[in-house]
Amino acid sequence: MTLATEQAGDRAGNEAGLRAATLDQDELIERGWAALPASYRMPAVAPTLEEARDWCRRLATSHYENFHVASWFLPKALRPHFHAIYAYCRVSDDLGDEVGDPAVALALLDFWEKELDACYEGRARHPVFVALAETIRACSIPKEPFADLLKAFRQDQTTKRYGTMLDLLEYCRYSANPVGRLVLYACGEVNEEKFRLSDATCSALQLANFWQDVRVDLKKGRVYIPQQDMGFYGVTDETIAKGIATPEFRDLMRLEVDFARGRLEEGLELIGMVNRELALDLDLFSRGGLEILRAIEKRNYDVLSARPAISKSTKLNLAFRAVGGKLLPSLALNQYSTKKAD
Repeated sequence: MTLATEQAGDRAGNEAGLRAATLDQDELIERGWAALPASYRMPAVAPTLEEARDWCRRLATSHYENFHVASWFLPKALRPHFHAIYAYCRVSDDLGDEVGDPAVALALLDFWEKELDACYEGRARHPVFVALAETIRACSIPKEPFADLLKAFRQDQTTKRYGTMLDLLEYCRYSANPVGRLVLYACGEVNEEKFRLSDATCSALQLANFWQDVRVDLKKGRVYIPQQDMGFYGVTDETIAKGIATPEFRDLMRLEVDFARGRLEEGLELIGMVNRELALDLDLFSRGGLEILRAIEKRNYDVLSARPAISKSTKLNLAFRAVGGKLLPSLALNQYSTKKAD
């Protein structure tokens, strides 16, 4: 056999392997779409901007109960941008978390990132990206925060434990912080200090959610409490699985709740640095995060026998406070000045 023949054979083998890999990816992607709402699939024809924005609006207002309250505080002109950003985050999260197979999830996330690239190149096809393209143009949003979210969703497929709090915060850098930065871009509130404070708030809200769902996450094979902290207090996966909050577990959760509260309080300064409409939203979500931590404390740090949650009356109080700030600007200013005085 000649060298040319061998090389030709190698090329043919490589091409066949690539075709097989492509077919495998296509099969995984098809399996993924089949596990998700039919509306998530790529359309045969790209929608108009109006159609795409309507798609995003319907997704945002039907999937997230707090979105109705939060978006009401925003100027009407900004709402389509927030709908598009929310739709991107929602669909991306579902691609990673709702298909039940890491290989399928990774294939979908790779496909979705190619669509993100196409969006930035002016070739958007999916309703999310058609709407997002206009938001990106109008608000001068770079690709990085969108791509960072996909890194987090990929990491969810392979990483189930975090050694230290620094490791967990590095995960939050991709899973939570990009959302806050996207909000700041959409509202035209862009500088490094605001990004820093937003990161503190978003990481803390992510941590509060983790501490609410310790036992639920274990059933999914995930433990977000840093392994170093668990080891120090003598808490194991078996402790969590039994569903009994031992004194050691309660001490561990006190540590984690105090850390999350410190990050939330650090981020409160951002409220006084942004426009009033965004400040009302930030106040609502920051106080909501603090109430989650308070709910954990009220249960004496037992997050295993039941999920700590904010009571309906507390939710109403938070909403009325925010609505009051919307209708009475002087009240909002008094709230923030009181907070700083505290």
